[in-house]
Amino acid sequence: MKLRPLNDRLIVKALPKEEVTKSGIILPDTVDKERPEQGEVIAIGPGKLLEDGKRSAMDVKVGDKVIFKKYAPDEVKIENEEYLVISEYDVLAVLENN
Repeated sequence: MKLRPLNDRLIVKALPKEEVTKSGIILPDTVDKERPEQGEVIAIGPGKLLEDGKRSAMDVKVGDKVIFKKYAPDEVKIENEEYLVISEYDVLAVLENN
């Protein structure tokens, strides 16, 4: 099954978040189960429909790693995979490699 987002929505796969303590112990993301704030975009909608009938261009693309508002995404589960559906408005930044 394939997800196709509508308007200015994105489908995002949450990135695993491992934390390292000062002593070097790695804490996997399952320790505190906080809501994700980072993810990889796997699908984008066509853009927001403007009053003149045109679509605004999306600022993100498939494959981008993004940071978004903590409580913005809606969680969906399709075929035992968890995805996040989020509006482009709630994306705070795109992570870029230098």
